[in-house]
Amino acid sequence: MSLLGNILSAVSRARTSVHNTSSKMKELRCENSIETKYVDLTIHFIGASGIPKTDVNGTSDPYFVAKLDDQIKYTFVCSNSRTGRGPDRLACRSTVKVGTLQPVWNELWHIKNVPTDATLSVRVMDKDDSMTDDTIGKFETTVFPGAKEAEIQGPVLRRKGGTFWLKIESRPPSLPIDKAPPYTFDGPIRYSRHYSPTVGRLTRVNDERLYSIWKVYIKGVPTFFGDVFQPWNRNYKAAQSIFSAGPKSLAVRSGIQTAHKMLYARSTRNGFGLLDRPEDVMALLHGTRGRAPQAPHRVKPAVYTYVIVDEDQSLRFSETGAAFFVDFASKHALHANCAERVRYSGEFHPRPAGGWAAFADSTPDTNTRWELVIDNNSGTYSPNKELLPTLQALLEYNFPSFTIIALDHGDPALKESREACREYALNFRGVKQEELQPHAADNEETLIKHAAGNHEAHSEPTEAARQPSLP
Repeated sequence: MSLLGNILSAVSRARTSVHNTSSKMKELRCENSIETKYVDLTIHFIGASGIPKTDVNGTSDPYFVAKLDDQIKYTFVCSNSRTGRGPDRLACRSTVKVGTLQPVWNELWHIKNVPTDATLSVRVMDKDDSMTDDTIGKFETTVFPGAKEAEIQGPVLRRKGGTFWLKIESRPPSLPIDKAPPYTFDGPIRYSRHYSPTVGRLTRVNDERLYSIWKVYIKGVPTFFGDVFQPWNRNYKAAQSIFSAGPKSLAVRSGIQTAHKMLYARSTRNGFGLLDRPEDVMALLHGTRGRAPQAPHRVKPAVYTYVIVDEDQSLRFSETGAAFFVDFASKHALHANCAERVRYSGEFHPRPAGGWAAFADSTPDTNTRWELVIDNNSGTYSPNKELLPTLQALLEYNFPSFTIIALDHGDPALKESREACREYALNFRGVKQEELQPHAADNEETLIKHAAGNHEAHSEPTEAARQPSLP
């Protein structure tokens, strides 16, 4: 029998032994020096039935985690009911479906350049209030196109965990490997909004956005940046206090990482969703109370601190004046969880075409062409300005409804645009001067103190942490 016949015969017997089939195909390909073939995939996670009862009330709170060949995992983490830990590396965790044995997810995952012999692995979990979730079961399948019905194999003491339905669509690659590396995430673009744990302890609140963090899973990061990263800046004093060797730097890192975990933890307050339409992106930038009744539904003139991290290819950002930045040595390190390298970092701000100085507040946002001005203003990672065109192209790919303008941190045009944004916020949108920079109200618990209460090693802020918050 021919090699192709052997493969097809193996596939026909693969319903209950998918992993062995994929392994066999890979072995045959290697033994016969067959070139790897790639496809673009859309995986539709439909739902499941027959999920076993795991809670005392006779139901479960199921979600799933999916991955392809241990190379990429579905990259959306959210919960609409419970609290829990943050995402794993590139973890594809679905929404948690509360109190059901027949969850319906209807979630999509687009991936470019997946080997045709790849294995899709899915683990179904039950969300608990504790730090550890229960495993309902798992299964594996090939990435051959078509509708699939998979039996969820439960743990040793629970033989069957129900039935899972999904559908896989396969297409010829849209980009060659040198343009889109294998297992390139291609959407949909999802986001989650998190809140500082100190938001409930405020004495004065003018804008809840000052206690908010956003994470957006953007497409094409490895396609545009390739193997280029921005390491921490060894010539920057604040970065040295975080990343250098020695007990003092270790203490600073531990405090920042504890705070990062709190900021990005899943909670009942988190918001989440898809960025399918231009208005979805605009909605992320809404939120000043201002003088006019419609101001909460208008784009806020604000400057944001951002990082694009390698950990999960996400864009993470918050307002530069966010209250939780008080007393931290680096805003960017806090967002990046003290990663020693990132893809890029800096600040950005939205503006109407022509800039805020020329904008009339009576003009509806929907009648305005919006621009996003982004830079490399990050002392912690000091991104190479030569990569600003790459950054611009990446954001244009993800947010085509915006005009992207990438400027170096030393460009006078950037300073002019940024200051016009802040002046407009002060004069027309009810923003207070102290809200433009990290601040804390009298008797307000700061995040660094809150984190110290959860980490004995940080009962007192370190000398580096007492310095003014820097990029």
